[in-house]
Amino acid sequence: QVQLLESGGGLVQAGASLTLSCAASGRTLSNYAMGWFRRAPGKEREFVSRITWRGESTYYADAVKGRFTISRDNAKNMVYLQMNSLKPEDTAVYYCAADPFGYDYEYWGQGTQVTVSS
Repeated sequence: QVQLLESGGGLVQAGASLTLSCAASGRTLSNYAMGWFRRAPGKEREFVSRITWRGESTYYADAVKGRFTISRDNAKNMVYLQMNSLKPEDTAVYYCAADPFGYDYEYWGQGTQVTVSS
């Protein structure tokens, strides 16, 4: 079984930076594509970023491109999301997810709250 645990969320001012971490247990992440999603109050879950299982390619939603950076360390079973120039619109619960086949995120963490004040 694969379990994911997010951490690093918090309350920050607009323009600040924050790094989210996702720790996996039960299995190495070397063969899983990984992604970050978020859900703001009153909104549906939206895609934030994705990194391939080889770690060679990354993808970002237009809303965060240029500000967020996804990375991974498979030896440590860790995935990260570096968030810079945070905006109030980034306020949401952020979820880490694992995709073993390239088309469906099978495993999800419980989420970590990020709040950005203006």
